[in-house]
Amino acid sequence: MKKLIPFFVLLALFACSSGKQALQKGNYEESVLKAINRLRSNPGHSKARETLKEAYALTQQYHLERIATLKVSSEAFRWESILNSYTTLTSLHNEIQRCPACLQITPSSRSYLNEANQARFEAAAERYEVGKIVFKRDNSRQSAKEAYLHFKRAAELVPDYQDVRQQMDDALYYATLKIVLEQIPVHSRSMGLSNEFFQNKINEFVSSARMNDFVRFYTPQEAKAVKVKQPDHVVRLQFDDFVVGQIYMKESTEKISRDSVIVGQVEVEGVKKNVYGTVTAELTTFKKTVSSKGLLDLQIYDPLAQRIINQQKMPGEFVWASEWANFKGDERALTKDQIARCKLKEVPPPPPQDLFLEFCKPIYGQVTSHLERFYRSY
Repeated sequence: MKKLIPFFVLLALFACSSGKQALQKGNYEESVLKAINRLRSNPGHSKARETLKEAYALTQQYHLERIATLKVSSEAFRWESILNSYTTLTSLHNEIQRCPACLQITPSSRSYLNEANQARFEAAAERYEVGKIVFKRDNSRQSAKEAYLHFKRAAELVPDYQDVRQQMDDALYYATLKIVLEQIPVHSRSMGLSNEFFQNKINEFVSSARMNDFVRFYTPQEAKAVKVKQPDHVVRLQFDDFVVGQIYMKESTEKISRDSVIVGQVEVEGVKKNVYGTVTAELTTFKKTVSSKGLLDLQIYDPLAQRIINQQKMPGEFVWASEWANFKGDERALTKDQIARCKLKEVPPPPPQDLFLEFCKPIYGQVTSHLERFYRSY
């Protein structure tokens, strides 16, 4: 069977050509469009006129014969193929209507809009009926997914076809993997810590992420509100261990000298000359680092099988640092960077809650990436 090219693709194939080569290759629709395009700019172009007459007749013949064959066949979803042919013929007719020279050459051109609308309705009915059959085939999630896709296609063809929207919603509910996300809270009054912000960010991600049309996350509260009695999976997030604000101090002293430095002047035979010498300084550098890190345990639990089907340990770390210095001796012995460091003062570290959030950031990225990968194929 001749390969069909989508009409919108053909519209992009216009070129300075009569379409003769496309006709010889059996690309009838492309040939028609190229001939129309040439005749719009040059109504008297003989090759284009000849090509359009021949190519349109062959295009019409091909699609009408194809439609007749499909109508008596048992091919699955044949009405969608019929719709495609009627749509192509109607689109070509519309293009011819916008080309005065073409109207004289193709008197048999006509719109098949009514036929296309009827085929659209029949195609929607076919998808709808197949969806109902598949939905009732068994109680499997896979069948519900297949049914949903059929209902969705029916709604794309005829949006208000019977109760297709309700059928879509019902099929989607049973096709959807329902996952309850449990996060164990962290609270420390002594340090003023809470992982509530981290929990909220995770909840925001799973509620808005489109990793899969058939995957839905619920918080325990949401699951209770919509009466999800038996989730398919439970994702558990819990910090195994964390340390916030572990302080390390490092102090180092070095002696620095620089030669060829002007240290004074002398007068020789009435002429003043610079005296060069070596200057020294003692530089003491201080560095304070505050380390915060934690380890998150992610488990995916299957309640029906009563086992953990996936588990990952996800580390996160954040190191805050402050550096300053002072010196004794001659400043000229120091470099510009060393002098700048000596002008710095000790800076207090961020509060514990901020440090906690910082080491959670790489963990957040690991959690979201892992969930996306794991549930992409569901």
